[in-house]
Amino acid sequence: MDASYIDLADPTHLEFAYLRWMRIVLRVAGARRVLHVGGGACALARALAAEDPDGHQLVCEIDASVLALAREHLGLRPQPGLQVCHAEGRASIASQADKSWDAVVIDAFIDATLPRWLITVEALGDAARVSPLTLINVADDHTGNELRAVAAGLAEVCPQVWSVGAPSGNIVLAGDAANVDTDRVATQAAADTAPAWLTPPGAIARLIADTSPLRDRGARVV
Repeated sequence: MDASYIDLADPTHLEFAYLRWMRIVLRVAGARRVLHVGGGACALARALAAEDPDGHQLVCEIDASVLALAREHLGLRPQPGLQVCHAEGRASIASQADKSWDAVVIDAFIDATLPRWLITVEALGDAARVSPLTLINVADDHTGNELRAVAAGLAEVCPQVWSVGAPSGNIVLAGDAANVDTDRVATQAAADTAPAWLTPPGAIARLIADTSPLRDRGARVV
């Protein structure tokens, strides 16, 4: 399973389509201060920092060996606008002040599954406390159960939830209190080299009408 792709000659190049879709959303939202939960080789954060060195990208990666690999083989170096730390994501979000970030990006997996403790209502509520926009990478599990569960959690804490994605691939879920211009997102995502479509809030609401979100009492929290 491909987990990271870094172009050592061009840090703004994002090979994975879902990362380009996330960047589209962040650009449209004007998000310059972004807290990233799950770093891998920090492709998205490095691209954003290269484009906007006066912004602030903070990456929290729980696996020290992943960061070591990125530093040794994938060119991860100190650069303006980028801060990388070995830290657990939920605790990192909890430690942030209210409204201290423009966006929170959750791109973390155990095998191909989002860690349950990052996507409970309580965890997503904390993300909504520190930022008006939460983006979550959800891998396609062919059932839609994961997507519905995460969307239901976001709907508990955000005024609107929408998504950007394509068939049989990753879906980017957005919990949005920032009133992002979804028409602009849709136009730019459709023009990507891997075209994506935007599912608006009303369609997401219908999708999750009978879905119960995850809560801390039913998830392993670290």
